[in-house]
Amino acid sequence: MDSEKKKEQQRVDYVIGRIKEKIETTENELEKARKETSSVEKNYVQNAKINTFEVDDRMETNAEVQQQKQLVAKNVENERILKQELSKLTLLKDSPYFGRIDILDQGEEEPESLYIGTASFAENNRNFLVYDWRAPISSIFYNGTLGNVQYETPMGIQTTELVKKRQFTIVDGKIRHMFDTNETIGDEMLQAVLGEHSDEYMKNIVATIQKEQNDIIRDTKHDLLLVQGVAGSGKTSAILQRIAFLLYHSNRKLSADQIVLFSPNLLFSHYISEVLPSLGERNMRQVTLAEFFSRRFQGLNVETIFARYEKSPLLTQKQLAVRQIKESAEFMQKIFAYAKKLDAKDLKFADMTLPDGQVIFSAKEIKEIFAKLPTAMKQKDKFLEIKNALIKRLNRLIKTTARSRKMRAAIDLLSDEEYNDLIGKKRRNHFQSLDQEVFYIGEKIAERKFAQIYDGLYNGFFFDVYAQYQDFLTRTLPDSSHEFSENVEFHRISLSDCAPVLYLRDLLTGGGKNRSIEHLFIDEMQDYSMATMIYLKHAFPNAKLTLLGDSEQALFNPLEEPKSLLQRLNESLQIKNCRIIELNTSYRSTKQITDFMKSLLPNKGKIRSFARSGAKPTLFMTSRENALKDLKTTLKNAFDQNGTVALITKNERDAEELFFKLKEDFDVTLLDDQDVSVPSGITILPIYLAKGLEFDSVIVCDVTEEKFPEDTLGIFYTICSRAMHSLTLICPEQMPEMLRQIPPELYTVSFSFEKNAES
Repeated sequence: MDSEKKKEQQRVDYVIGRIKEKIETTENELEKARKETSSVEKNYVQNAKINTFEVDDRMETNAEVQQQKQLVAKNVENERILKQELSKLTLLKDSPYFGRIDILDQGEEEPESLYIGTASFAENNRNFLVYDWRAPISSIFYNGTLGNVQYETPMGIQTTELVKKRQFTIVDGKIRHMFDTNETIGDEMLQAVLGEHSDEYMKNIVATIQKEQNDIIRDTKHDLLLVQGVAGSGKTSAILQRIAFLLYHSNRKLSADQIVLFSPNLLFSHYISEVLPSLGERNMRQVTLAEFFSRRFQGLNVETIFARYEKSPLLTQKQLAVRQIKESAEFMQKIFAYAKKLDAKDLKFADMTLPDGQVIFSAKEIKEIFAKLPTAMKQKDKFLEIKNALIKRLNRLIKTTARSRKMRAAIDLLSDEEYNDLIGKKRRNHFQSLDQEVFYIGEKIAERKFAQIYDGLYNGFFFDVYAQYQDFLTRTLPDSSHEFSENVEFHRISLSDCAPVLYLRDLLTGGGKNRSIEHLFIDEMQDYSMATMIYLKHAFPNAKLTLLGDSEQALFNPLEEPKSLLQRLNESLQIKNCRIIELNTSYRSTKQITDFMKSLLPNKGKIRSFARSGAKPTLFMTSRENALKDLKTTLKNAFDQNGTVALITKNERDAEELFFKLKEDFDVTLLDDQDVSVPSGITILPIYLAKGLEFDSVIVCDVTEEKFPEDTLGIFYTICSRAMHSLTLICPEQMPEMLRQIPPELYTVSFSFEKNAES
């Protein structure tokens, strides 16, 4: 193998040499393009001085300006392409590829060697030295075992013989590891990657994609792809590679701006932000559910999923029952039926007023316009007619106001500075008379005065959706009507009301739809209500859905089998072309941690642990009196051994209390839902913020029956599943019932340091 490795290193050196040459050439071309762009922009400024005195001169100058505009656009696009190429080459320079496949096509005598990397690289634009991992032929590397294999191409299914599969770890241009394998991805490669410490950013996994993950990544046929993966199964990594694949696969008709990813929190958004750039792709749009709703509820404070989680234990059974009703598909169906049968007398219009309280258009006036419209006209078309009619009336009002005596008196009181500001770029000689000039100034003042009314009409604020929704609640769920009204009065809205209110508004007004989005990704979808899922499908009607989650990590909803979940989604979203992919192997944690946490679950046989060995989880038995002292000793030991230590709590209050107990003795960071990154060292955070993240070492404090009863199983499982290498549970009393059910051979028991000292 040494001679083989030497030959492979020679090839690596050759490829890197060609890449460096190409980088130098591209850098020169980019510098030349920048100078050319600068020159064209200067010419554009000079030629943009339009001669407005002669018609022929003006037409000629306009033609020159359009030509210059096209030149600028062409040069800017050329620069963009060169920068993108340079970025790709820079990514390849130190590690040009990670895999090799030797294939023998039918009728050929010698196999062909193909090398797989994060991007393609060709010598003289013909001889491919590296194939992009997303290319059709590259799927053999992920899916194929030695022998006859098939792969999908634009021309159909192709067959070949896979003669050899080789994997590399190349760092700074040197081969560190190299081995041949018949597996999808060899365990040696995975062991090396998974044994690393956690980092601020998630890494791309293109070198270690598993077959089932590859099925997720390359699926282009289904309108709804439901990915159910156990904790640490790589489902989030897989969908980020899926986004990169889709951008490559449909590069002529799909851009990053047409993809939206809903992430659980800002920490997670930051954590995954480097994956696509590391593959030479631009990041898709990222948004949390609260951010999405906040943009549609201007002026209201939208409850976050995190706040909803914190609030849940404080609710009465009646309040929980009402919330469950609001978040159901049946509730959205009632909204639909209600909107369909509303007539003029039932609609809630609002006065359009100025800040000083002056009513410009009354609700009565708006209702009269609506009542005169044809009965057969669709509801959304009626709202458009109202908007157009009111805008016409507003334009007439602006002109009337501009000509009024009161306006003329106001113009006379203007300073020269104010007058010139209103006139703008118009020249005095532009106007044919003084009256025309004064009218122009008056119109500008009137436009500014009524700007708020215009914005309100444009955004449909003449319709009071909150009053309308309250009317709906009064008829269908009267117990909830007062609470909703009180929330709106204090400029807030609960998460369970967001989807129904927006759905009602959109059904009546015909707005709210974004048809430009082609793909919608939702992470941690088990924490989304069915009402929210219905609204998101309504808001992005053309988008294919990729939903990923794990019902065992649900913070609000009971455990549900994937097939049952898909059936409910089918019934609610009316999407027929669906597929489920389950990921049951956990890669994040050591085998010992995975075996421990899966034993907590009723369907424990479903989860498979990856054979990466480590220490068993530790159950630290202590007393209330010694708990804090023992925690500090445990924390110091964990920090000395690992790069990142996370103290994960059940809720925000527990996190804050823990922080104040430890801050005097440790350099510790308390994270909340406004934080965007996880610093190195010791961090304290509630479980919801830890969703999707991983840490070298996890410590769980106050593991008692009171803190973690049986109904918190999903929460406790999720906390444990964040640990990569080390998991410690501190039990100040007897261990809770859920831990007593775990076989004793799966964990180590330690006792209070205080007791050890006494003995």
